[in-house]
Amino acid sequence: MLPYYGDVDQMKQAAQSVLDQTHRDFRLVVIDDGYPDPEPRRWFEAMTDDRVTYLRNEKNLGANGNYRKALELVEAEWFVMMGADDVMRPGYLAAVATAAERFDVDIVQPGVEVIDENGVRVLPLVDRIKRAITPRVTPPGEVLGGERLAASLMRGDWAYFPSLAWRSETVRRIGFRQGLDVVQDLALILDIVKQGGSMALLTDVVFDYRRHSQSDSSVRALDGRRFDEERDFFNTEARSFDALGWRRAARVARRHLTSRLNAASLLFKAAKADAGSPRALLRHMFR
Repeated sequence: MLPYYGDVDQMKQAAQSVLDQTHRDFRLVVIDDGYPDPEPRRWFEAMTDDRVTYLRNEKNLGANGNYRKALELVEAEWFVMMGADDVMRPGYLAAVATAAERFDVDIVQPGVEVIDENGVRVLPLVDRIKRAITPRVTPPGEVLGGERLAASLMRGDWAYFPSLAWRSETVRRIGFRQGLDVVQDLALILDIVKQGGSMALLTDVVFDYRRHSQSDSSVRALDGRRFDEERDFFNTEARSFDALGWRRAARVARRHLTSRLNAASLLFKAAKADAGSPRALLRHMFR
């Protein structure tokens, strides 16, 4: 599933990376959220591959709404909510399909590297931190779940949403929470874990995640909206962990240390940005 709104060339690269998979048994569904350019429609309608479906929303649904629409269109036992600017390496689907057969899990997280808007491999501070806090597992991968996984993700969200493969039945039963724009992926993982689900964490790197300065989450971070959402989310999760008796996960959620440090790292950038709000970032750091 490829919900789309944004750069046309990067979307084409993302779609082509799906078509170039060594694992050939898949369906690619593109849901254009009304991007004001006729090129995506022209490009997809020129394809002759009957595994590809292009749809265009009559009105813009926003990221959360488009994800929920994509979920409604899932037909396979497993699906990927592909990022419209990310890149699957040729062996990605083969790796996650093998893991889905080998492990009794609801989510598969493969190995990921980061690229910038120009396709150059980079390792920004946020991704260095992700790498440092990701649980160490032995090749080719291990199963994580319960409070251990919840506490680890509350310490810092090391998962890469567009790279995840999901068991369709589980996600359809639980669904994306409404009203979230930045942490909806983490919320879904935790909702699955709290209901007894688990994740296979793989060691092979088969996916390139694109991180660039104008992403929606980056803009929202500088004006504070990202951190307002995160703070409310962490407090809500802490209460839900308390109800489950997961005391360690609740403590980590209330501290949300890496989220506070992320806000601190953006203070100077927010002060220089026209739409930046250093005050909002400071509020998040100390509340």
